[in-house]
This record gives sequence, structure tokens and C-alpha cells, in this order.
Amino acid sequence: MTASEMSEIEKVRDSSRRIVRELGFMKPTLASTGLPASAVHALIEIGGNDALAAGTLAEILNLEKSSVSRMLRKLVDAGEIEERPNPDDARSKLLTLTTRGRATLAAIDNFGKSQVAGAFRHLSDDQRRIVVAGLIAYAEALQHVRRADNAPNASGTG
Repeated sequence: MTASEMSEIEKVRDSSRRIVRELGFMKPTLASTGLPASAVHALIEIGGNDALAAGTLAEILNLEKSSVSRMLRKLVDAGEIEERPNPDDARSKLLTLTTRGRATLAAIDNFGKSQVAGAFRHLSDDQRRIVVAGLIAYAEALQHVRRADNAPNASGTG
């Protein structure tokens, strides 16, 4: 790896840490909800789908199924989501937002939009376009690496 590549890697790592801190991910709760970041992300994903199975949610969030199961139980108990039978798979349940969950998701969306809009006010039109394109490309590249690492034979065995 060249010195230039190492410098770029360090800059991305530093910027990523700063983004995580500025967006509030280091706090015990996120988006003024009283919920941890994983639960906020779960509500966003469940809300973005008509219904979602827990296993699918675990894959999307890149979390262990057991962790997702515990988190979902808390969200059900809090009245944020509900479970219903999955007509396509009797072994799983479909997750949907309750009325309370939809209100929480609306507050999360408003909070997030406000954060991004506030930051965008400090950028030119060209800078915003670069940030949007760069973040999309970077997120997709990270996802590609994870999927490649989790693919069969990725470890060289099997």
C-alpha cells in the first residue's frame, strides 16, 4: 500500500469516527427517542417495509439473530412494533410498526432530516452532490466487502 493510500485510509477512518460522534451514535440513546441505535435502525427498516421477518431484519442490520430477538422483544413490550404470523413461513413472524411506532419513526425521520439539513447549510451545491455521491459509493463498497466476506468459501474452506 502506498503512503498516499494509507493517508486516505486514515482520513476516512478519522472522518467516519467524527460522523459517528456527531450523529450521536456514541450516546446510549439515539434521535431523542430513548432507544439505542440498533432499535432506532430496526424501526427505520421495519417502517420502510410493509412487514419484515426478524431474520431478514438481522441480515439488514448486520446483527446476530439472538441480539435482534432481544431487541424486538423490548420494542414489542414498549408498544413500538407488533408481530403477526407469517403466512409464507409458520416458523417466523412478520414485524410491523404500531401507531406508536409510526409516530416514533416520524420523530426519528424529522431528527435525522434536521441533522442533515443543518450540515448541508454549510456546504455548497457542488459539495452536497459530492458528499451524497461519495457516501452512497462508500456505503455500497462497505456492504460489498461484508457480503464477499460472508459468502461461501470466503474463508477458503468449504
